[in-house]
Amino acid sequence: MLRKFIRYFLVFLVLALIAFFLFAPGIVDKQQNKVTLDVHKTPPAKVSWYDSIPFIADLHCDALLWDRNNLKEHTHGHVDIPRMQKANMAFQVFTIVSKTPKKMNIEHNDDKTDNIALLSFAQLRNPKDWFSVKSRALHQCAELFQTAKKSDGAFRVILNQQDLAKFVDDRKKNPKLTAGMLGIEGAHCLNDDLSNLDEFYTAGVRYIGLTHFFDNAWGGSAHGMKKDGLTEKGKQLVSRMDSLHVMIDLAHASPKTIDDIFASTQGPVLISHTGVKGVCDNTRNLSDAHLLEIGRRNGLVGIGLWETAVCGTDAASTAKSIRYVADKIGVDKVALGSDFDGAITAHFDVTGLPLIVNALLKEGFSQEDIYKIMGGNVRDFFLRNLPVK
Repeated sequence: MLRKFIRYFLVFLVLALIAFFLFAPGIVDKQQNKVTLDVHKTPPAKVSWYDSIPFIADLHCDALLWDRNNLKEHTHGHVDIPRMQKANMAFQVFTIVSKTPKKMNIEHNDDKTDNIALLSFAQLRNPKDWFSVKSRALHQCAELFQTAKKSDGAFRVILNQQDLAKFVDDRKKNPKLTAGMLGIEGAHCLNDDLSNLDEFYTAGVRYIGLTHFFDNAWGGSAHGMKKDGLTEKGKQLVSRMDSLHVMIDLAHASPKTIDDIFASTQGPVLISHTGVKGVCDNTRNLSDAHLLEIGRRNGLVGIGLWETAVCGTDAASTAKSIRYVADKIGVDKVALGSDFDGAITAHFDVTGLPLIVNALLKEGFSQEDIYKIMGGNVRDFFLRNLPVK
C-alpha cells in the first residue's frame, strides 16, 4: 500500500512539475504585463500621415525578461517584432532586468529578495541564471542578437552611430525594417566589479541605469532604503562609462545620485522612462531642477505609458507630461519611454501608439514636432552619443 502511494505521489509530482514549467511562466507574463485598453478589440484611429512617420522609437522595454519568441506576434504583453511592424515602429531599446525585490514598491526596497531567480528557474533558463545576476543579464543580451540572427534581416541590433545611420538609410527603402539596442536597468548585474563593464559593452549594452529598485554598490535608488548618492565606486563607474561612450540612464536613481552624476560628468544623459513631478508628483518622477539640467546638457527624457509615471491610464495623460517637458526644456528633448513589458499595466500595447499621436495633436503639437517626439529625437540623440563605430 505504501509503495503504491509513493508511486502515485511521484507521478503526481512529475505532472505538477511539468505543468509548472509549461504554464507558470506564461501565466506570470500575462498577469504582470497588462493593458488598460485592448487596441485589438478597439483599433485606434490613425491620422492620415501616421504610417509615413519616418522614425518611431521607444527608449525602454523589458521584453527580454519574458519567455517569448519575439519574432512571433503575441496576444499578451506589449512588444514583439510583428507588432512593432504593425505600429510602424522602427527602433526599440530592449533593457535588461536582472533582479527585483518581492513586494516591489516606489518608496522603500532592500536587496535581500530576488524575484528574477524564481522566474529564471520557471523558464528553464541556464542554471547559472538562477543564482547569478550577471549571467542572467548577459544571456538576455545574447537573446537579442539571436532574435536578429533568426529574423531574416527584419530586425537588427544597433551598436554604434554607423549602424544606426545605415539602418535609418535602409529603412527609407524598406519601412518594415526594425532595430533594437541594449540597455541595463540596474548596474548591480556588474557584480560590484568595475571590470565587468567591458564585458557588458562587448555584449552590446549602450546605456546603463546605475540603480533599479534598491540601493547597490554604485549608488542610491529612488526606491531604496537609504537613497544615498554615488559611492566612490559609482564615480569610477561613471568615468569608465564616459570613456566607452556607454550612456547614463537616470531612471530609478535617487535625487542625490542624480546630483552626483551631474557633478561627475559633463556628458549628455537620458532618463529612459519616467514622469515629471510637475504633472504627477511622486517618488518615481523627475523634479523640475533635474529636468532643466538634462535640458541644459542636450539630454533626453522618455515619458512613460503607465499610471505611476503620468497619473493617468490613457494617451492623453502621457501627452500632458510630454507637453510639460517640451515647454520646460524644448520639444527636441522629449521622447517615448513606455516601460513596455516592465511588469506594468500599460495604456495599451505598441500597436496603440497612433493614440499618442492623436493626443499630441490635441495638445497643440505640430506634425513636425510629433515626428520628433515619436522617435526623431531618439534617433538624433543616439546618432550624436553612441560610439562612432
